[in-house]
Amino acid sequence: MQALIDTSTAPGAPARAREGLLSLADRYDAVRARTEALVEGLGPEDMVVQSMPDASPAKWHLAHTTWFFETFLLGPNLPGYQVFDADFGYLFNSYYEAVGPRHPRPLRGLLTRPASQRVLAYRRHVDRHMRAFLAGELSPELEALVRLGFAHEEQHQELLVMDMQHLFAQSPLKPAFDPAWSAPAAGTAGRFRPVGGGPVRIGMTGEVFAFDNEGPAHTVWLEPFEIADRLVTNGQWLAFMALGGYRRADLWLSDGWAQCQADGWEAPLYWQHDGEAWSHMTPGGWRPVDPDAPVTHVSYYEADAFARWAGARLPTEAEWEHAVRSRGDLEQVDDVAWQWTSSAYAPYPGFRAADDAVGEYNGKFMSGQMVLRGGASVTPPGHARVSYRNFYRHAQRWMFSGVRLARDPGSSPDRERLTFLRDTLAGLTATPKAFSPKYFYDGAGSALFEAICVTPEYYPTRTETALLREIAPALAEAIPKGAVLLELGSGASDKTRMLLDAAPWISAYVPVDISADALEGAVARLREAYPVLAVHPVVADFTHAIDVPKALAGRPVVAFFPGSTIGNFTPDEAVALLRSVRGRLGPDARFIVGADQVKDLEVLLAAYDDAEGVTAAFNRNVLVRINRELGGDFAPEAFEHRAVWNPAFERIEMHLVSREAQRVTVAGQAFAFEAGESIHTENSHKFTPASFGRLAEAGGWRIEKEWISPDPAFGVFVLRAI
Repeated sequence: MQALIDTSTAPGAPARAREGLLSLADRYDAVRARTEALVEGLGPEDMVVQSMPDASPAKWHLAHTTWFFETFLLGPNLPGYQVFDADFGYLFNSYYEAVGPRHPRPLRGLLTRPASQRVLAYRRHVDRHMRAFLAGELSPELEALVRLGFAHEEQHQELLVMDMQHLFAQSPLKPAFDPAWSAPAAGTAGRFRPVGGGPVRIGMTGEVFAFDNEGPAHTVWLEPFEIADRLVTNGQWLAFMALGGYRRADLWLSDGWAQCQADGWEAPLYWQHDGEAWSHMTPGGWRPVDPDAPVTHVSYYEADAFARWAGARLPTEAEWEHAVRSRGDLEQVDDVAWQWTSSAYAPYPGFRAADDAVGEYNGKFMSGQMVLRGGASVTPPGHARVSYRNFYRHAQRWMFSGVRLARDPGSSPDRERLTFLRDTLAGLTATPKAFSPKYFYDGAGSALFEAICVTPEYYPTRTETALLREIAPALAEAIPKGAVLLELGSGASDKTRMLLDAAPWISAYVPVDISADALEGAVARLREAYPVLAVHPVVADFTHAIDVPKALAGRPVVAFFPGSTIGNFTPDEAVALLRSVRGRLGPDARFIVGADQVKDLEVLLAAYDDAEGVTAAFNRNVLVRINRELGGDFAPEAFEHRAVWNPAFERIEMHLVSREAQRVTVAGQAFAFEAGESIHTENSHKFTPASFGRLAEAGGWRIEKEWISPDPAFGVFVLRAI
């Protein structure tokens, strides 16, 4: 319980007439009724048990909140009031040393007496006298103390739900505290939003009531920062788990790692794995973990480790409050989970606890705890506010605690692996199952693709290379003096050398590739071969907007996209990519694109299913990568590589076909495969000059020049922006 300060008359507080006594009485009745509604579904046996020292029995909450009104309001202020039971002052005091001794907190579950019915009679007794008390004239100080009692009881309403959830989670029957409880809505992962720095005011600013630890309002200096507009999701936490988050000591504070090891943490509190998928205990009972819902019931230590793993950090409480006050687009502020901050619970400058009994609570707990901000799904309506300072110890997890990330400008979390996980889970839940081919190209995948290119059956590389060597002088005419060559999906950059040799006036080369390993090797070789050339590698997914480094701004840019990679996209995706490059390069830009042509079926199928099995190994390597990076347990050899021609779409399709009925797991989620069921892994569309021209035009380009090789036909096109 926290002491409450009446700030209704503080400077700058909004004008507000004092509520009439009837309103105060109605408010009292509403708060008290809500508490009893929470325990309506509980039996007497449920009400007496204490599941751990940090929790309290439901019966104790009912009695303690009643004790508050009796001890601080009725006893001292209602003439002739007789306490309901003299023993209750000892049994149901919590922390108030000034009031007298109390029953030890860890032993509250041993209070089989008084019975629950007697506690409810105690509530009725106090309620009756409180109504009489509220019917009289109250001083502003007493009125504030009544409202303090309301806030105190609302805190215990939240604690009651937390404690009962913890109790029911220990039962093998896993009963629901509230079967109608609505889970927080799922949604997209958060995006970082910029927040300005400078001197900002923090603390209670005109609230009618605030706990004393929310003041005094004061000025702090903040550097500019970024904060996520949503909370961390279960899916992101699954990635953290799958990639060793609970096994990597380097991510954890020393005390946190010791706690993790001592308690055997492997997942958030209440999570259990049944061999196929994760489920967790909620107030509504046992439910599957929704990857898109916010994660809850994590300790400060876990939140801090996750933030470090994600390349981010936890916000300070000043950053959190300033962001919420200054931005209007942050979601899940106070209706899902309290959010850990990196701030220790300490007094604000100028803080002084009140001298009376109700003021002793906050000051003596300002050590060894961390601040959480916001509110939770179990927080009573209207109870939370922006300046509210909740606090718990670093290792506690039974409260509804979640994570909102922050970061310093210029830093970024490891988005690639989170996106890889998201796309993989989405593909495995799709019908039919499918993977994005961009995840083929880790270090091993890139090496295997280079091996494919030299197999006897795979004609595209040698055919395109021969054509490029022949037409390089003509292509050089499309490259302005001092231009920057921007290559999408550069790989080993072998074909690039022909352009660099034919157009030595190219001033800089920007290879863009999703594989850092492949890019590193290619750049090293190019810098050795072309020591004067400025090489600016970019590790990125080129399907997103790619910016030329600022150092090269103002120079003409020519894009290069060989290898018929454009055929790996659906027509809509290819058009979107063409439009994106058109938008980046601007008017009069040029784009050199290689595009494989339609040809005999026998030649096509052999190219994508070579006799040595290199393409099959390349296709299966994505399963190896999922196992390594996402905690999967695929058996790659249990999937057959298969290449087929789809005449309706004029494309070769690659599939991984399950040889038998089997079940695989990725990031703790299980997926069933029937025998013969496939994962569609890649498309390779084939074109004619006419069909490619239509595609280019839809993307904002026209064919300026084209060259088609002899059979097996391959095309190279110079596109000009229209």
